[in-house]
Amino acid sequence: MPGYILPHNLAGEQHRLALMSELLDPMERAHIELLGLRPGWRCLEVGCGNGSISRWLADRVAPTGHAVASDLDISYVTGVRQSCLEVRQLDITQDAIEPGVFDLVVARAVLHHLPSARQVLERMIAALKPGGVLLSIEPDFLPATVAEPESMRRFWQGWLQWSVEVNIDYFIGRKIPGWMDSLQLNDVGGEGHTPVFNGGSRWATYWIETMRELQARIVESGHINNQGFEQFGNLYRDSRYWTRVMSAVACWGRKPPR
Repeated sequence: MPGYILPHNLAGEQHRLALMSELLDPMERAHIELLGLRPGWRCLEVGCGNGSISRWLADRVAPTGHAVASDLDISYVTGVRQSCLEVRQLDITQDAIEPGVFDLVVARAVLHHLPSARQVLERMIAALKPGGVLLSIEPDFLPATVAEPESMRRFWQGWLQWSVEVNIDYFIGRKIPGWMDSLQLNDVGGEGHTPVFNGGSRWATYWIETMRELQARIVESGHINNQGFEQFGNLYRDSRYWTRVMSAVACWGRKPPR
């Protein structure tokens, strides 16, 4: 994963991740609760980012459980000290993971960056104990393909064309339930969460900050020019502009019992 497109050393990345946590953690926590989280569980978060979900998991499984916050770059969680929480540097594409020991494995916004996403899903399933549950939350950018006005539709078309060139799959969310089913998980299900937001909102700010980090690379690619980014910024700061960009697709399944 050394080519991750938004590494932690970017100037605004910590704040951008904090915004993502604020926007998506409530939905993720609700799904985890429905999967039966309780004290004593052993949990693994793959791609923990700033650790907000892992810290919550550690609180919920205490005092007898254990939560592992793992990421390729653990700089945002290195100093965290919390009962029942372990911080671990982990490249999910190749590093060893204990097989068959976790009650819950969860990953958000990880697989769409990985060309080997299906194989990584297999590795996460292998880490589950019999009866353990997997939760994956990944994007589906279908809403962006019908964005209005036309200038925004062209903007997102350019973004998606660039993403293909850098091996990011922004439509992967729709693929994961089928993968889970083919990998013999039970009780597979999924649900999409599609925020509708206006300019100046927290979601709009998240996208403005994301584009600020990536604008130079995308302009260099030729898919969007600086004028396109300026038009994007103007609309995403306008409280009268309402839009949708993506669905956050939560997918889950349970490893068969022995």
